[in-house]
Amino acid sequence: MEKNILIITGGSSGLGLELVEQAINRGLYVCNLARNEEKMKELEALFKENYKGFIGDIADEEFVINAIQEIAKIGNIAYLINNAEKACFKEPSQYTKADIEMSLTGLKGMILCSTQTLKVKNETDLKIVNIMSSAALKGNKQEALYCAAKWGERGYTESLKVAYKGSSVKIIGVYPGGMNTEFWEHNRDYVTLEKSNSFMPPKEVATVILDNIMKYSKVKVADIIIERN
Repeated sequence: MEKNILIITGGSSGLGLELVEQAINRGLYVCNLARNEEKMKELEALFKENYKGFIGDIADEEFVINAIQEIAKIGNIAYLINNAEKACFKEPSQYTKADIEMSLTGLKGMILCSTQTLKVKNETDLKIVNIMSSAALKGNKQEALYCAAKWGERGYTESLKVAYKGSSVKIIGVYPGGMNTEFWEHNRDYVTLEKSNSFMPPKEVATVILDNIMKYSKVKVADIIIERN
């Protein structure tokens, strides 16, 4: 029986890791594109025949092309979840060119992974799930660059919806608020440990996402907004 595959980017920590584990528990074969080599090897040892890791940079076109082509040989690609991101939070006058390049990694990867997956699927029978942030819906003082990247991802997502309206390619935008993940460990000058501990647990957010993209065959889910209580 052909495997149904879920591709995810950035699935070695945080929300991405929760999505990997829950998707496998729901019977999917998961292919994970991420950079953390140590964690990826741990996941391959843990999940064995239900998982394959591809170690590389999702903003690298050659890496993405080779990975997606190899994945297409494994089985049927049913889902692509664009989850990977990088970010920095500063006052608007403090951003550098390096900050800009880093912050656009998620957008570049989203476009590259979506493009290549659509090609190998012949633009049919695919769900593309773009995980963004509530920062794609509003502006925040110290998040100018983060919001710029997320608004770009939102624009790309909305354009894909128009391009594939009425087809068997379904596009879903996901807009979660703050989650208690390792993401904030690199941004403690912006969000304290105490504050991040009050954020949403990624396990619950992952469940909401997978419930909405997998459970319903006759219902179209276009956007998922997940907010803290």
